[in-house]
Amino acid sequence: MKLSQLLQTLNVYQTTKDINNVTVTGIEMDSRLVDPGHLFICINGFTVDGHNFAKQAEENGASAIVAERPLDVSVPVILVSDTSKAMAKLANSYYQNPTQQFRLIGITGTNGKTSTSYLVESIFKHHNKKTGLIGTIQMKIGDKEYEVKNTTPDSLFLQKHFAEMAHEGVDTAVMEVSSHALDLGRVHGADFDIAVFTNLSQDHLDYHKDMDDYLRAKSLLFAQLGNGYDSNKPKFGVVNKDDPYYKAFCKSTSQEVLTYSINQEADVTAKNVNLSASGTTFTLCTPAGEKEIHSPLIGKFSVYNMLAAASAAWVSGVELNTIQQALSATKGVSGRFEPVLAGQDYGVIVDYAHTPDSLENVLETIQSFAKENIYVVVGCGGDRDKTKRPLMAQVAVKYATEAIFTSDNPRSEDPESILRDMERGVKEDSYTTIVNRREAIQFAVDKASAGDVILIAGKGHEPYQEVNGVTHHFDDREVAAECIKAKQ
Repeated sequence: MKLSQLLQTLNVYQTTKDINNVTVTGIEMDSRLVDPGHLFICINGFTVDGHNFAKQAEENGASAIVAERPLDVSVPVILVSDTSKAMAKLANSYYQNPTQQFRLIGITGTNGKTSTSYLVESIFKHHNKKTGLIGTIQMKIGDKEYEVKNTTPDSLFLQKHFAEMAHEGVDTAVMEVSSHALDLGRVHGADFDIAVFTNLSQDHLDYHKDMDDYLRAKSLLFAQLGNGYDSNKPKFGVVNKDDPYYKAFCKSTSQEVLTYSINQEADVTAKNVNLSASGTTFTLCTPAGEKEIHSPLIGKFSVYNMLAAASAAWVSGVELNTIQQALSATKGVSGRFEPVLAGQDYGVIVDYAHTPDSLENVLETIQSFAKENIYVVVGCGGDRDKTKRPLMAQVAVKYATEAIFTSDNPRSEDPESILRDMERGVKEDSYTTIVNRREAIQFAVDKASAGDVILIAGKGHEPYQEVNGVTHHFDDREVAAECIKAKQ
């Protein structure tokens, strides 16, 4: 592709050299991945400034470089005011506007994004549509699976893989959209058709200055549905009316909003909810009629996730019979309320709960079916929001028979310092602290007997633990099974 043609997508820029004969064979923001003919874009990130690697990109064969300041290189430099925004536009143009070729559903909120995205994917598969998925655990194109590093990757990664989805004939793609991604513009250029809001509770205040800023960032997904109306590609917002912040999301978009609720009147509701240790039943009520749902998923939070998924599917034209079949057949997501079964006569559940609200939801659910004691093994991540640490501790102590505080992913922080932050929120004799996570899990397993339930919270599907900047293999599910066998 001619660089001059590609740059037509940018309205304001300057060039340092003639670009008429420059051809672009790819776009990269990592200088190590640049091949001859690539356009290199200098992104100024949290820890690395891409401008410092422009020379390496040139040496690797970059045909031109996009930057925010002049560079000492021999290839043409395209100067722009914001390389992140420029990258989104250039990537979208280079890959030929892929998200205009299929339905794109974005899911944002503090909790429930991953589970809801898998439920949406399942419904559309039952609807005989080819799906794509991008989320915390993985990326999927049809039945092919790929690893991802961020909850929502950068715009270059997204447009490249959206293009692959379009090429593979994907009809509907669903993705988790984090507040960081929205605030940093990673989803710029993604043409969302449906924006789903699950809930909002305290998280990421290490990045956002307060809850108002967190709300602002989350609501950007709804604002980015656009201001126009196209009958050939209608857009919708889907909002949890039971969340106290729901009105802010409704006001953030000019598009039609569908609400869902358990506790009050809404467009889509769940009535006659029955929760048990083996699953959930409820009546799904929609403007098109009602259906009885019998799901293997457990807990009230799972009902909310199913309502969100059903709402997104229904406004997309999926029939209620298909939604009913999918919700009744869909099993849990890896690391989300996942049982560990190793022949023991007590329950062991691994869950990703890493916010006060999500931990409370999970423990409330366990309380509804636990016959005896509840043990919770929980920690807090390092280099993250410190203000939620005592809140996590308070929830653990409130709902569990015994709370065991331990390391999560300390990252660069001292694990004992993190635990002291947690301990400040509770009375001294209301918990046990064991820094080593494996030893903490073994402690809970050794104490458990028939009818008890152990919750191992915080890491869920993650197969690693990061300590002092070093990543070690550590999977809560594997470790729990080993501890159970060691006890036996």
